[in-house]
Amino acid sequence: MNLPREFLSVMKARLGADYDNFLKSYEKPVVRGVRANTLKISVEEFEKISPVILDGCVPWEKSGFYTLSDSPGKTIEHAAGLYYVQEPSAMCAAPELDVRPGERVLDLCSAPGGKGTQLAQYMDGEGVLVLNEINYDRFKILESNVERMGIKNTLLTSATPEVMAELFGSYFDKILVDAPCSGEGMFKKEPNAIPEWSLKNVEICAERQKNIIECADRMLAVGGRMVYSTCTFSSDENERQIESFLKNNKNYKLLDMKRLLPHNIRGEGHFCAVLEKTDGKRTDLKLKKPCVKDGNSLKPYREWEAQTLGIKLENVYDSDRAIRSFFDGMPDINFRSGYKACRAEGLFLGCNDSAGKRFIPSHRLAMALKADEAKSVDVDEYTALNYLHGLTFEAPAAEKGWNLVTYRGYPLGWCKVVEGVAKNHLPSGLRI
Repeated sequence: MNLPREFLSVMKARLGADYDNFLKSYEKPVVRGVRANTLKISVEEFEKISPVILDGCVPWEKSGFYTLSDSPGKTIEHAAGLYYVQEPSAMCAAPELDVRPGERVLDLCSAPGGKGTQLAQYMDGEGVLVLNEINYDRFKILESNVERMGIKNTLLTSATPEVMAELFGSYFDKILVDAPCSGEGMFKKEPNAIPEWSLKNVEICAERQKNIIECADRMLAVGGRMVYSTCTFSSDENERQIESFLKNNKNYKLLDMKRLLPHNIRGEGHFCAVLEKTDGKRTDLKLKKPCVKDGNSLKPYREWEAQTLGIKLENVYDSDRAIRSFFDGMPDINFRSGYKACRAEGLFLGCNDSAGKRFIPSHRLAMALKADEAKSVDVDEYTALNYLHGLTFEAPAAEKGWNLVTYRGYPLGWCKVVEGVAKNHLPSGLRI
């Protein structure tokens, strides 16, 4: 691997006698990992039905596994959101946040969603989880992963750290800052990052990180915990960044700091520091409140719900013609014009047709449901693969109308059954 000369010089000076072992780590195969999605399946059940070859547990994440499979993201179970493909070292930061159900949690730099969906598992559907990504293209990837994993208690935002700090104040109990970095720890996994590296870029990243962590400080409530992490080896982006922050913020204490190096562990490079805020304030925001009664725009949804679902969803409302359901404790944030922030609040259920008479359910709703919460048709492996390719299939025993398509009891998406034929309603962008 053709690594930058200046990068090697810095690493040799930093590692000393360990430098040769560090270089030898680049001769080893890329380490791959998967994480069972405990919002849908237990770790024990995932081990039994895993479609990928598991090769031991990731020591710092109880739902994480090493895998020997080259393409772990190309399975029916992955499409069903039963697991997330994640580099093993990247799983180390989220557990350090010590997230509990019911807390207010922010992942400030969230895309593509590995750590954010990890946090969602710890919260188990309770509390407020805000996932933010400033880059809109990456935000859409984050949104897709949240959808696939069936997460309900999220508020997704695409805003600058400064805007987020202005909107939320000192609101959060826990904040993860997985800061954009020079990516030195991922050179083996993502060799395209090598030609983009330079000492100047390290300086630029360090300055950007300083601003991000300062904004995070403004959003953390007193007594709260912050985890700062990167996938780089640079001391300027890691230890010195934390030293500088602590020097300027005496109301914090360092609980832990760790660096994962590829020649010492089974994985790539990662860094994280755990901070606790000992003095400050706490901001409480106005909560989203349910309407006294459903408006006319919700009538098509309620009719569809009675015909299709075995449950009645609460807190359903019309948001710019999108029908959503907000979760308990969700803040009612005013994204007024000028902020250039987009958001996806709560669970997107679907929308009405152009005439406003028929409700069309969303894929996100399908992925958030369990098979027994809606009319469903369970399919075999052959039919599931055809469904993921966008094909119709025969379903003579299925009830007429909208049905969940499930595989082994886990939802893959919607179909609409007409005269024993299931018409495919999997979004075109998700088809194989």
